[in-house]
Amino acid sequence: MIALKLRFLLVPFFTSVMGEAQYITQDAALMNYIDRRFLSLERRLEKCNQDILDYVEEFRDFTKMIMSRLAGLSSYETELKSEVENLLTRVERAQRDIDYFGSLTDSNTCVEIDEDLVKQQLFEEAEENRKLKLMLNASCDYMLAGIKSLKIVKKTGEIHGSWMKDPGKKHAKIYLLSGSVNNVILEFANILTFMESNHTQKARRVTLPLPWKGTGHIIYQGFLFYHRYGSLNEIIKYNIQKRNVTDQMLLSGAGRIPAYQLSPATKIDLAIDEQGLWAIHAEPDTGGNIVITKINHMTMAVENTWDTSCSSKDAEAAFIVCNILYVVYNIPSGGTSRIQCIYDVVGAVNTYEFPVLHFPKRQGSHSTIHYNPKEKQLFAWGDGYQIIYKLQAIQKV
Repeated sequence: MIALKLRFLLVPFFTSVMGEAQYITQDAALMNYIDRRFLSLERRLEKCNQDILDYVEEFRDFTKMIMSRLAGLSSYETELKSEVENLLTRVERAQRDIDYFGSLTDSNTCVEIDEDLVKQQLFEEAEENRKLKLMLNASCDYMLAGIKSLKIVKKTGEIHGSWMKDPGKKHAKIYLLSGSVNNVILEFANILTFMESNHTQKARRVTLPLPWKGTGHIIYQGFLFYHRYGSLNEIIKYNIQKRNVTDQMLLSGAGRIPAYQLSPATKIDLAIDEQGLWAIHAEPDTGGNIVITKINHMTMAVENTWDTSCSSKDAEAAFIVCNILYVVYNIPSGGTSRIQCIYDVVGAVNTYEFPVLHFPKRQGSHSTIHYNPKEKQLFAWGDGYQIIYKLQAIQKV
């Protein structure tokens, strides 16, 4: 009887205990499920954060690339604009040449010429020449009387070359162009830097897209003017600071023979004086005599041309001072250089009474002699030496 009662008491107890255990098991499973879900959410959030970081980094790289390409497009736009302007200039020059050749063709046709019209044209040409002479003579009333002294600054580079300052700028930079065919300019801060033994390490190198020929180049107002290698008579205008070709021209009649017999590599010698840019060359049509041409350095257009009586035979160099051409002669083996022929484009000087001027205290030859109108000195290159000559001037009579 007691056992039966005990059984009735234990059955509800165990039933209650088992029910609670079942609930506990279900709660544990639920907690485990919730924990797994949270872990999954955390992993997804972490992956989402990482993806966002990756997207941000990719966007930054994309932004940098876009900005770089935009900068490149801006540079290309500037270059394209410059090329278009250059092309327009060349088209205009070509049109002028076409008009000129057209006028020559028309002049060969058989037409009746009005004598009064011819006289009028001759009068207008004479008037233009008179005005040009007045303009050239306005700021130049002196001439060379002698070469006082020389200073050998350095010996560097090849036997042939050219060195100079820019008379159109206020800076004291020195430019060295070594060799008769090259495309590298060395730019020095001043003459003291140039004179140092390790000068090439302190020079800024400017590489030209087109090489030069000869030693007749000149630098004026930030531009290098030179005869392009491989061409008959093409003159290049190169912006040294921006490092690009800004213009070019063909110098009619030049390039067939050397400007000077003793400097055969130089077919066109460019010069600067108080009036600007000149070209010196020789032509077979003039019997080998030297021809000088005044060039507008801004437009690269020919302003006037003069046939001189100075022979290119035995000449080694020449320069122009105040509208007067001075031709330097020597012997083939190299002796004492001397000026024994001059030509005044305005005719103010009696060239036949001009005495022979000798270069002082030096035996050898020059591949280049350039006049610097700002410093009133000659910058010469002789047998690899860089030389400065000081000048003595007198008033024109």
